[in-house]
Amino acid sequence: MKLNFLAILFMLLPFASVAQEDQSTLTKVGDDVPQFAFEIEKGKQVNISDYKGKLILINLFATWCPPCNTELPLVQKQIWEKYGSNGGFAFFVFGREEGWDKLIPYKEKKGFTFPILPDADRGIFKKFATQSIPRNIIVDENGKIIYQSIGYTEKEFAGMVALIDAHMQKKQVQGK
Repeated sequence: MKLNFLAILFMLLPFASVAQEDQSTLTKVGDDVPQFAFEIEKGKQVNISDYKGKLILINLFATWCPPCNTELPLVQKQIWEKYGSNGGFAFFVFGREEGWDKLIPYKEKKGFTFPILPDADRGIFKKFATQSIPRNIIVDENGKIIYQSIGYTEKEFAGMVALIDAHMQKKQVQGK
């Protein structure tokens, strides 16, 4: 099992390094996740550090973004429906420059069941990048960034799903 996990990680290294070379990316694989607070629901603030101990997927998007609208239904089916109820996984989608007024109807219209949260002033986005969406960031249980991507391609998405699957299977084997 350990060899499979390592093999998948090595296969995914090229995907992770793409974002690191991009001038608009402010974080890199191996960094601690930047600290930030956010509204998990209207009027209820949490901090990203509250989710330490879980594998965290952060998606930065906008409702008007075509690649984002291609990617999110796949995230719903291939990641959220598989791991959303798992206590060891957290997923947050942040709408860049969008508030609850846009995000609540968008989520209902699309039928998504994962958290879609406001980042109206780009406060969260600015911790990771200066431009370009969608972006995905995976943070491990220790708060370290283990994966980043910019944009959407089928190949990149498949690699991200494989990394999440391998990580979650490893956690299950270890009983965490």
